[in-house]
Amino acid sequence: MSAISEIQLFQLLKEKLGEKEAETLVAFVDNRIKEKDEVNLKSLATKEDLVKEISGLETKLLRTIYLVNIVQLLAIVGSVITIIRIMIKM
Repeated sequence: MSAISEIQLFQLLKEKLGEKEAETLVAFVDNRIKEKDEVNLKSLATKEDLVKEISGLETKLLRTIYLVNIVQLLAIVGSVITIIRIMIKM
């Protein structure tokens, strides 16, 4: 599938529709494409957006890792205390 330029489209339509109608149709198509491009550009993430998102995720991940390590440390300390109590009772 090959791309067709505005001039080629105009020439093809001019033969079928006439010059004025072809010009109007090509202008309409061109405007619609530009509108769609503008909408698509607005929805794209910029580098700054991505940096902010990654920074936020990094903070959440570090917080989660820190909390998991604290819970793990408490579990180990609790296990050691329980083992020591059991050994003392024997």
